[in-house]
Amino acid sequence: MKKVILGLAVMAAVLVSCKDETKDKVEETTEAVGAEVEQKMDTAAAKIDAAVDTAQAKAGEAMEKVADKMEESAAKMKEAAKK
Repeated sequence: MKKVILGLAVMAAVLVSCKDETKDKVEETTEAVGAEVEQKMDTAAAKIDAAVDTAQAKAGEAMEKVADKMEESAAKMKEAAKK
């Protein structure tokens, strides 16, 4: 019983004495992880923006081609209707 109480007392003393150092390390680690996550999110946002811009450009080009083909088809239909 005495050994258990002494063990708990030693553990409590160790935890109390290391508490400030541990808090500092946790704060530093938290800040570092937060900064890294923010950088990764910024990088991902930039990549997403680039992908969206590319997709919009491709969609615009495809719509222009479709519009040109529809105009050609309409012209052909008008000619066929005249004959």
